[in-house]
Amino acid sequence: MTTAIWWVRRDLRLSDNGALAVALEHAEWVIPVFIMDPALLASPYVGARRTVFLLEGLRCLDSDLRARGSRLVLRQGDPQNELAALQAESGADLIFAEEDVSPYARRRDARIAESLPLRLVSGLTVHPPGAVSKADGTPYTVFTPFSRAWKALPLPQATEVLPAPRHIPTLTGLSSQSIPNQPPLSSDVPFSPGESEAQRRLSAFLDGGSPVIYEYADGRNRLDVDGTSGLSPYLRFGMISARQVAVAALAAIEAASSKQARKGAKTWLNELIWREFYMAILFHFPEVRGRSFRPEYDKIDWETDEAVFLAWCEGRTGYPVVDAAMRQLAKTGWMHNRARMIVASFLVKDLLIDWRWGERWFMEQLVDGDPAANNGGWQWTAGTGTDAAPYFRIFNPVLQGQKFDPHGDYVRRWLPELGRVPDRFIHQPWTMPPEAQQVAGCHIGRDYPAPIVDHAWARQRTLAAYRQARG
Repeated sequence: MTTAIWWVRRDLRLSDNGALAVALEHAEWVIPVFIMDPALLASPYVGARRTVFLLEGLRCLDSDLRARGSRLVLRQGDPQNELAALQAESGADLIFAEEDVSPYARRRDARIAESLPLRLVSGLTVHPPGAVSKADGTPYTVFTPFSRAWKALPLPQATEVLPAPRHIPTLTGLSSQSIPNQPPLSSDVPFSPGESEAQRRLSAFLDGGSPVIYEYADGRNRLDVDGTSGLSPYLRFGMISARQVAVAALAAIEAASSKQARKGAKTWLNELIWREFYMAILFHFPEVRGRSFRPEYDKIDWETDEAVFLAWCEGRTGYPVVDAAMRQLAKTGWMHNRARMIVASFLVKDLLIDWRWGERWFMEQLVDGDPAANNGGWQWTAGTGTDAAPYFRIFNPVLQGQKFDPHGDYVRRWLPELGRVPDRFIHQPWTMPPEAQQVAGCHIGRDYPAPIVDHAWARQRTLAAYRQARG
């Protein structure tokens, strides 16, 4: 009887899992295995919350497997050595895994495929990164034509979304380590791991009397409302498939009852395509992990003030919308995408600190930290990346707060010291007269910091630095 190893990586799910489906198609016995890779666990980009989310997700996957007559085998060590050992123990004929796009994953997989029967299956994205290309075969580096080409390819159909298998026959007697016990995620982290939770969130986003997806075009930018799907950590670890969420978006577009509702669903689909765009960029240009996509911007004379950087990390800049977002990140391991753009712009273009510092901090903190999307987002905001915001686009943190948190509800939630500050001052509390500070119980410089930098002055400094780098 033939035996296959299903090497679980970023696909912690049973439904619509191409690697698992192909393994079941080719073998009578399937061994699900997850390998704790020391090279990845030691990386400075691996955040503590994300590791706990992963481990708890593995427990959920193991429980789902046991309900189907299987179980998760856990090993720790070099993946090549561990897979070779498992193959020898089980007599496995093939190894199936979902492809990945990170430089490390691609090097690792190429090395393993030289000595072991590893077969990679698409599934991390709807369309494989190499499939969306120009007529001459070169990759797109601008989102809009990439998006058009993505949509021109055969779109995923509901009939293609694979149900979870009812039974997964697995060999018994194979040794397995226990999933490491770590303190559970804090109750402040608003994400419960697992495939069932991912499915519940997708349904909540799509269903109900007023589906959130149809308000997404506007709601996604409001910091003071819950207008997003909250699926990013689940897509990060493959607790739900990219294909399933794309099918859901396409179905919502077709079912929309108004132009505005259709716009909301289309906007959400575009966000999913942005994820695929950044995956493709990392696939074709792996060097972006260490340098600017536009090399001229590596000549920028960045400030290297660690005290200022720490103030940004801890939410002590004196700009409420920036500080609220950074404290939300510190508390919950997550931040709204609009907030990510605001704080990234502030770090890079108000404080003139290298975007790579912020990129690493996000990867250390975010539950949904993804190397492709995180790098793409930071380089977009910094103006250093592919299809990036122009270097002279510099967010005004006061105006951003006024526009996307008009009553200050978001700021007051995360900055309780500003709880009694009137709306007209909430995004620039340093303009409060002394008597207003007294009434609000918030003295600037004592209860809440004065601005760490003058935005107008910082803007001119940044423009000069970018112009000099551009020559």
